[in-house]
Amino acid sequence: MSLLQRDVRQEALTQLSRFRDEFYSCLTARSDALFELADAVLCGDGPVRSLAELSLVGEHRRGHGGLYAAVAHGEIDTGRLRRALAEAPLPRAADGRLVLAIDITCWLRPDAHTSPQRILCHTYGRGKDQHIPVPGWPYSIVCALEPGRSSWTAPLDALRLAPGDDTATATAQQLRELLQRLITAGQWQMGDPDVLVIADAGYDAPRLAHLLRDLPVQVLARMRSDRVLRRPVPPRRPGTMGRPPRHGGEFVFGQPDTWGTPDTETVTDTRLYGTALARSWNRLHPKLTHRSSWAAADGTLPIVEGTVIRLDIDHLPSGATPKPVWLWWSGTDATEADADRLWQAYLRRFDIEHTFRLFKQTLGWTAPKIRTPQAADRWTWLIIAAYTQLRLARPLAADRRRPWEKPSPPDRLTPARVRRDFRHIRPATACPAQAPKPSRPGPGRPPGRKNTRPTPRHDVHTPRKTQPARRQTKKSTTPRPRRTG
Repeated sequence: MSLLQRDVRQEALTQLSRFRDEFYSCLTARSDALFELADAVLCGDGPVRSLAELSLVGEHRRGHGGLYAAVAHGEIDTGRLRRALAEAPLPRAADGRLVLAIDITCWLRPDAHTSPQRILCHTYGRGKDQHIPVPGWPYSIVCALEPGRSSWTAPLDALRLAPGDDTATATAQQLRELLQRLITAGQWQMGDPDVLVIADAGYDAPRLAHLLRDLPVQVLARMRSDRVLRRPVPPRRPGTMGRPPRHGGEFVFGQPDTWGTPDTETVTDTRLYGTALARSWNRLHPKLTHRSSWAAADGTLPIVEGTVIRLDIDHLPSGATPKPVWLWWSGTDATEADADRLWQAYLRRFDIEHTFRLFKQTLGWTAPKIRTPQAADRWTWLIIAAYTQLRLARPLAADRRRPWEKPSPPDRLTPARVRRDFRHIRPATACPAQAPKPSRPGPGRPPGRKNTRPTPRHDVHTPRKTQPARRQTKKSTTPRPRRTG
């Protein structure tokens, strides 16, 4: 082993030990049980199926009763844990820019009638072209993306959307608080490139950019192919009478005759998608109305200009028919280099789907049948802290592959392979959790006595549709002539 590799391993071990100590300090109630529960998630063999099975892992030295009590009644200082995540080393793009991806993933709880604050979540993939709403807890998660093709991300924040929350407003507040923590931690300084926030078509990108306009942030989001935007107002001719217009001509995504000549056009040869054609149009904005998320806005609505990018590719690796991708960027006057950088950065947004899949299928994020949303938040932060330890242990892990798996280079290990070796990495780090004290089981419920406590039932929250106000017309007092014959 070279001296450089030894220094890298020593630095990675120091960062991992520091984060484990800070994570233990964030556990304010039942800290030992929660800390060992996180170690059991990381050191278990195979996917996590239930909480009871984690009590059988050697790293968890307590019984299943203490495990359930820690999840139900433990406490985590989420503010301090958020600051610890912001201070950890973060991946950056080739130009040193922080690239954040935000998306909503749902913890489906269709049969939990006693669990409050459930919302109808839109699910995909349950049928051909079918979107079935299922009750559950939606979480908005923000992750820092790596520059190249990878299944690694850096989760930085998680927020459970409560009934009645506006997605754009809650997301903007979440990003605002996260950016303030990143600036305080020194992850962004004056003179650095603006942070790029990437979202999917489910977000209102112009509203998100408007709410974050005072921060060093650029928003890049996909738009549906049926959108209609407006061009800037043309110069006013001398002698024209009347009120000046606020919007220019229409730019209809589905009508090529309304596009005009693009401001930039680039052609790139890719390995997976063939030839990629990217065209951009500058200073396009939506025509906002006092509806939906802008219903509570007072006065004249703003004009949020941006750059529209259309990406066309030859083929998909799966063999499906490719569809054009429409992107909206909150910046203006984009160059050819900016257009290429933006659509390539948007392709990295799909790395967050690998993180969601690992959370649910391997780490068992949605496996427990938790009753209260507070316990769900506690378990969510525990999973995020466990995944962060995997990311920090990445330079320390060995490739413990299965006999049928192909070998992987040390710098290309997936999170699942790093998890296999975490049991061997853990002894070299600090373990602040104390051993459990011997105790006797409680007496339990007396024989012959039934549980008489009432079980509350909570209905699924469904947003009410606001009906437009009807105009009240004054009824005529003139009597109508009676019809005879």
